[in-house]
Amino acid sequence: MTKVATCLWFNGQAEDAARLYTSLIPDSRINSVNRAAADNPSTAKDEVLTIDFTVGGHDLIALNGGPEFRFNEAMSLSVLCEDQDEIDNLWTSLTLGGGGPSQCGWLKDKFGVSWQIVPKVLPEMLASSDQEAAERAMKAMLEMGKLDIRQLQEAYEGIPA
Repeated sequence: MTKVATCLWFNGQAEDAARLYTSLIPDSRINSVNRAAADNPSTAKDEVLTIDFTVGGHDLIALNGGPEFRFNEAMSLSVLCEDQDEIDNLWTSLTLGGGGPSQCGWLKDKFGVSWQIVPKVLPEMLASSDQEAAERAMKAMLEMGKLDIRQLQEAYEGIPA
């Protein structure tokens, strides 16, 4: 069976990132830690080269590849959250220590990885057959940093702010 995993390129922080991510999201775990051989050009012998891990059931690889490449918003990890508490906890935990908020539910963590922290109800609102309600929800989302389910629901239902 062919298996696909997302590989994230870090500059020495692969293990820290994998441990943070697996601590925050259910159905997450470190699967293996692979250490560098003596002849590896980017990592000293026996230092962590890659970590295979699972976050929310999605397989990832964290690679300590060196400083040549940095993350940008062209790649993000998207998390569908059940409720506002989950959104708030992930938002706080992922921006802690040097991360920062962006718009429309996006943030960058302290490693530079972009995340979309999205309430599970938002895609349902945006796909609604009620076009006006969907447009109101979209407009409200576009004005937010961290997404607020109550405000999105009120916009969707046409309740004035």
